Amino acid sequence: MILAVDTSLGTAVALVEADGHAVADASSHDSLGHAEVIGDLLTRALAEAESTPAEVTQVVAGMGPGPFTGLRIGIAAARGFALGRGISVMPVPSHFGAALSVIDADAPDTAFAIVTDARRREVAVSIFEGLDADGIPNLIGETVLVPRADVDERLRGMHAIEVATLDATALARVGLRATIAGRTLTGPEPLYLRQPDAAAPTAPKRVGL
Repeated sequence: MILAVDTSLGTAVALVEADGHAVADASSHDSLGHAEVIGDLLTRALAEAESTPAEVTQVVAGMGPGPFTGLRIGIAAARGFALGRGISVMPVPSHFGAALSVIDADAPDTAFAIVTDARRREVAVSIFEGLDADGIPNLIGETVLVPRADVDERLRGMHAIEVATLDATALARVGLRATIAGRTLTGPEPLYLRQPDAAAPTAPKRVGL
């Protein structure tokens, strides 16, 4: 069984079987309370699936784009669960899960953009076109930050789908397909929207007398 955790927007947890069948899905739309709900959502998902942690054989972690603190909480939870079980973590860009949900629901025959709120009047944009040979959404351009006011001009009429919540079940299925194909979709570093505003303190300036 595969556990997926994503905190790039709200907090989403899902469990799917090895054939991709979803057995549990628990989520919170709160974009700030990740730390408060992640433990309860993991417990709820396992209870809904009538499973124990010992039955989880792989963890999929949503790697963003997302805010610094939110992403760190979800990734830490995914890695901590995997470490406790002695199993691997598959990092998957969060927009891949959103793209698979769109493709499964609507099967668009042209390129489309997944758009998520990046705050500060910006959005994160990833462009996909269909599925590749492994059944994974085909990313055809790097994920970029775009001023919200400029997104229509940037996409030039392309169908854009703004996503407010991400589907951990779809993320798990992307991770499952990548594992079967022996592929790595991204590295271990999260795709932060931007670095945190807080900075490490520096040495005080010397003041002459």
